[in-house]
Amino acid sequence: MSDGVVVVDKPAGATSHDIVARARRAFGTRRVGHAGTLDPMATGVLVVMVGEGTKLAPFLTADDKTYAATVSLGRATDTLDAEGEETASAPLPAWWHDAAAAEVRLGEALEAERARRLQAPPVYSAIKVGGRSAHARVRAGEEVDLAEREVVVRALELTRRDVERGELELRLDVGKGYYVRALARDLGERLGVPAHLVALRRLTSGAFGLADALPGDASPRDHLLTLEEAATRALAVARLTEAGVARARCGGPMKGEDFVEPPPAQGLSAWLAPDGHLVAIGELREGRPAVRRGIVGPPEAPPRPEVARLDPES
Repeated sequence: MSDGVVVVDKPAGATSHDIVARARRAFGTRRVGHAGTLDPMATGVLVVMVGEGTKLAPFLTADDKTYAATVSLGRATDTLDAEGEETASAPLPAWWHDAAAAEVRLGEALEAERARRLQAPPVYSAIKVGGRSAHARVRAGEEVDLAEREVVVRALELTRRDVERGELELRLDVGKGYYVRALARDLGERLGVPAHLVALRRLTSGAFGLADALPGDASPRDHLLTLEEAATRALAVARLTEAGVARARCGGPMKGEDFVEPPPAQGLSAWLAPDGHLVAIGELREGRPAVRRGIVGPPEAPPRPEVARLDPES
């Protein structure tokens, strides 16, 4: 079994679970997870963690993500995307065909979304409600009411307005838990016209982008990032002494002299052994170094067998 991270460019039509299942077969382990679901319709960066790499999940899933999205005006669906059933339709409003008026209306709607702090998730989502996903309950005919969740919108820009097709092309940088399908719904409400998401591509997930990604149908074994490569891409680095490695692995209290290169004053860091292997993810707590998550080290080489010395005089 291997340990590390694979960055995949998920193709349209595949679920995130499909990509995880493929990695499980390729690496021969069930210890595989991913850092943020992509809907089947969506494409782009999916960070897949294997073996000990799954211990990095809390630190990779918390990262911001950037997307290119296309929102279609004039029609709404139950799933908020192109795969759902139509729930409302309306002609494009008169202001849509007036460039100056459209600039004002769209600018106001986008500025309101940039200021968003709470978002109502789509009911067709993987959010658990009483142990079952919300989408499973909705498809079973149940009424589901999901509470608003805190979200962060770092950036949101209109990159193109297709007047004839009634579409908006957007680029956005958002924090964990933000639903781009909900953006389509909420933009439509602010603009006074039904809307839904017709295309979505994830461009980056934390420190990883499309340049790092392999096609969804390629063998993940050939594109595995080591634990060290993945952790140091996403986090600051601290370097341990040999004594510090032993203390970090046994869970003892850490000291300043355990580091050749100390952790940063703020945030998490990847703690590396003198040989470069990842030992732990750590941080400073009240000014003292502390392990947040230990990582199992590489297997030690077996002791060399003793070889009988030949006495030349015997």
